[in-house]
Amino acid sequence: MKKYAVIEKDNYRYVKSQGGIEIAYSKESGISILEVDGFAFKDLNKNGVLDPYEDWRLPIEERIDDLSSKMSKEEIAGLMLYSGHQAVSTKDSIFAKMFGGTYDGKSLEESGKDISDLTDQQKSFLKEDYLRHILLTIVDDAKTAATWNNNVQAFVEGLGLGIPANNSSDPRHTPSANTEFNAGAGGDISKWPEPLGLAATFDPELVRRFGQVASKEYRALGITTALSPQVDIATEPRWMRFNGTFGEDSILSRDMAEAYCDGFQTTEEKNGWGRGSVNAMVKHWPGGGSGEAGRDAHYGYGKYAVYPGNNFDEHLVPFTDGAFKLKNGTKEASAVMPYYTISYDQDHKYNENVGNSYNKLIITDLLRNKYNYDGVVCTDWMITKDAPTIDSFLVGKCWGVETMGEAKRHYKILMAGVDQFGGNNDMQPILDAYDMGVKEHGEEFMRNRFETSAKRLLRNIFRTGLFENPYVDPKESENIVGNEDFMQEGYNAQIKSIVMLKNKNNILPINRNKKVYIPKRRLKEGVDWFGNVIPASEVFPVEKKIVEKYYTVVEKPEDADFAMVFIESPDSVGYKKEEGYIPVTLQYRPYTAEYAREESIASDIGESRSYKNKSNTATNEQDLDIILETKTAMNNKPVIVSMNCKNPTVVGEFENVVDSILLNFNVQTQAILDIMSGTKEPSGLLPFQMPKDMKTVEEQKEDLAHDMECYIDEEGHKYDFAYGMNFNGIIIDERVKTYKK
Repeated sequence: MKKYAVIEKDNYRYVKSQGGIEIAYSKESGISILEVDGFAFKDLNKNGVLDPYEDWRLPIEERIDDLSSKMSKEEIAGLMLYSGHQAVSTKDSIFAKMFGGTYDGKSLEESGKDISDLTDQQKSFLKEDYLRHILLTIVDDAKTAATWNNNVQAFVEGLGLGIPANNSSDPRHTPSANTEFNAGAGGDISKWPEPLGLAATFDPELVRRFGQVASKEYRALGITTALSPQVDIATEPRWMRFNGTFGEDSILSRDMAEAYCDGFQTTEEKNGWGRGSVNAMVKHWPGGGSGEAGRDAHYGYGKYAVYPGNNFDEHLVPFTDGAFKLKNGTKEASAVMPYYTISYDQDHKYNENVGNSYNKLIITDLLRNKYNYDGVVCTDWMITKDAPTIDSFLVGKCWGVETMGEAKRHYKILMAGVDQFGGNNDMQPILDAYDMGVKEHGEEFMRNRFETSAKRLLRNIFRTGLFENPYVDPKESENIVGNEDFMQEGYNAQIKSIVMLKNKNNILPINRNKKVYIPKRRLKEGVDWFGNVIPASEVFPVEKKIVEKYYTVVEKPEDADFAMVFIESPDSVGYKKEEGYIPVTLQYRPYTAEYAREESIASDIGESRSYKNKSNTATNEQDLDIILETKTAMNNKPVIVSMNCKNPTVVGEFENVVDSILLNFNVQTQAILDIMSGTKEPSGLLPFQMPKDMKTVEEQKEDLAHDMECYIDEEGHKYDFAYGMNFNGIIIDERVKTYKK
């Protein structure tokens, strides 16, 4: 007796069985349904027989064993690939331009195709290289993303063994896509603060809820893996990826990591894996937050993580005690990404100073064996490519193995215990690595090694239900992604993330309808992550129409009741071709590194990375000028500073001349104004220390948390970890009692 019903919708057939399992397939993929014992199954390999991997009644591990044994080495090599960035957008943005493709050899406009169609490049790496893991960046909207996903899934469903695509995303819930790391952000999706802002709430349950909301939106977009969270403890305050972390504290980061991964992975109805689950790829093992002098390993000049405080083990805590110990049914984060860094002088077994993904001690001995982690390990992007320069974002990041060939790098990574290669679309180097392994260890050894990784990679596809139904309904996606309830939850989180550092004479809140003066920001010419020149400009820092819902905006300081100055924390880099190594500064004014080390801890042979007595100036120094000019122009009327904070900052340059300081972590202007007007009350806490000066920054140890002398303001308030104010004064609540050191 037939125990299923078939529903046709658009180009797809949906089959609902009495057991509650829904399967779906494309009419155009060429596969058909097998009826066995009255149930329906997809004949993915088109052989007319129900193979174990096609039988949804069987335990997942049996299905995985069967499928991995059927895969050719080429198919496994393709499964090990993780694509470069893919854009599905017609928008005039740097990401759409950089990550787009061609259609039948033509531009999108010339081809007459739709943006949701597959590019030539996507068809090639899916068919010729067997790639099944795609990194999705910017998309036009939810409907476009859903339609594109369906086109991808229909295409791969008709190929070979019918293995679905596991689409992924970097964080995309912050209000704007102003960094490479959030290349899909903005748009119609719900908007939440940066991870550093989530940390400032000191509320793991809020973060768990974020994961639950974000996973629903991801699945509606066709995304089943989140390349997040970033749980490196940011013990080095100058690190350019500081704002992507949960701050410097290992215990707060541990709790946030657990909540984030659990929220993404655990389906509420099953308390475990299901069609609502999104794999969490926690990063960056074993922690990248101790880069020497704050330099970052996306660049050759920042490839070393150092441990002058002998504190390597604490950097593991958010992984081993957080992401690997989830409270609910999925138990541990399903994937891990090591960082680009060389964990300098930490390998005393194999005595290698190589990037973490190349290091057998870091991956096999520590992650696999000591901590019993058997999930997917995926390299960070482009680590097998050459690095001809040390100051370019766009080159490879083959730190420690620069003289190796590309195939040998792949082989070394495989032998270290890694499963997957981020940013690689070409399977040939993996096949070359396989041949190297056969030559050294024999065919049986390498086949087993390949199947071990294949099983891990397939597990994350099976557990999220993709083999049964990889398709999403574009109309339903439009209703889910960025819906009113999710938007409100994200906005509430933004409010909770704002930290009030100072409120002299209880100047805040300021009643609505007062007159406000907002000076323009003056921005020097600069360059973005990719080396593109950003011209100098003078801009109004917020949308005037938003402010006017609260206050009357005036053009002259003398007409205003108070002033609001919108700035960003100081921005600088630690290397320039013409100057070599220079200090990363957390102050606005020119800084000379009088207290820097005489010799760097880590360096290549014959190289010094010291910058002692060298100088640097923040690219946005004029933010400080604007504060001081505004203070003078306002003639003792209140001046409030709102800082978009990406790193701890030396606020001593301006704190004593302003009346209130609000820190935010990339939130909407409306959230700041709701705090200022008293519509909402500030409740955020500092997830890091604010330094007294650059001397304490230079003297702190990159791998130690809570080791700076903190700034004390004119009212005697110490800007330490877990400090924050509400309208009644300094906050002392359960969060502070739980986490304050």
